[in-house]
Amino acid sequence: MEAKETTTAPKPLHAIVFPIPLQGHVIPAVHLAIKLASKGFTITFVNTQVIHHHITKSLSSTSQNDIDNNVVDIFARAREAGMDIRYRTVSDDNREDIVAYILGIKAIEPNDMPCYIGELDVSTNMHRVLNNAFESVKRADIILCNTVHELEFEPISAIQEKQPMFAIGPLFPSGFTNSLVPTSIKPELDCTEWLNSKLPKSVLYISFGSFVPCGKEEIDEIAHGLVLSKVNFIWVLRPDATSYEEPYVLPNGFENEVKGRGLIVTWTNQIQVISHFAIGGFLTHCGWNSVLESVWHGVPMLCFPLKTDQLTNRKLLVDDWRIGVNLCDKKPLDKFEVAEKINNLMCGKSSDELRVKITKVKEIIKNGLAQDGSSEKNLCQFIRDVKTKISGRPRM
Repeated sequence: MEAKETTTAPKPLHAIVFPIPLQGHVIPAVHLAIKLASKGFTITFVNTQVIHHHITKSLSSTSQNDIDNNVVDIFARAREAGMDIRYRTVSDDNREDIVAYILGIKAIEPNDMPCYIGELDVSTNMHRVLNNAFESVKRADIILCNTVHELEFEPISAIQEKQPMFAIGPLFPSGFTNSLVPTSIKPELDCTEWLNSKLPKSVLYISFGSFVPCGKEEIDEIAHGLVLSKVNFIWVLRPDATSYEEPYVLPNGFENEVKGRGLIVTWTNQIQVISHFAIGGFLTHCGWNSVLESVWHGVPMLCFPLKTDQLTNRKLLVDDWRIGVNLCDKKPLDKFEVAEKINNLMCGKSSDELRVKITKVKEIIKNGLAQDGSSEKNLCQFIRDVKTKISGRPRM
């Protein structure tokens, strides 16, 4: 008796469709999924929460509760028509995984990386500008960096394996407080006379840079914290500190509460201020220029990063070099914590510890700027390399 041949039906092809989370990519991806499903494919369509939310929000028959709980299946009708399409939404919130695969960088939390790296919306003007800059730097003959090689040895060395890079910083004039060439785009108020009336290291300098706005609630909490702290301060408070459309107004009664110990200006010469003997601390947004200037003048920092590389700079100051402390360890910002952190920075035990450490970092910078230091040598090498490249090119 002959055995009957048994044949097994071929398994249906299974396609996973995972579109880039942009409208122009989701539309054809959905159409492709339906087309393949109609040809017998099993489809798993993976969508991100933000796109899923926008799509389901536009459906008039969908309840807000269903939208919020991600229970809406946009392929439900297609499935009712007999198509084998499975649908899944995945989180596109900021990742919490530690990033440990960047050459020259020790394991780093996503929240400590420049904010534009993890942004979901890649269509903004800022993202386009930065992306173009990243692409341009890949084609650069030489990269110059405003830091000291010894301060960031590992990341600089990693980059140098791929491209010529020279750390030639810091670039500010080290021997005097006023540059020979004006660089400020705003009128500066001279604070020297007011500072001269204060005791050494008794004044907190506050500045959050020239461009990025803060949240109004956060600025209000900082103002209330300053009132509670009782410390002397100079606050560079731009009219557009919280919005480019409306000028910021301080909390009612604030200026009377701090009269005599608080000076509020719209702009000033930062190096001139932080080099003054009366300055004892710097509440900063952690912009790189501010970081270098503060270290050079031995002023410990209270860190309140807002955007871009300021988040990574905060990590260097607080976690790695230990020459600064966080303004807040939890969110939202709280006036009582602000006052406590200000007092600890200005007159607490941590103040002395920070000053000892900042002196060591300043010494590294000072050595780099010396005649035989790494920054000076790198600058000279850069000039030699440029001359060599120019001399080797054919004349036009």
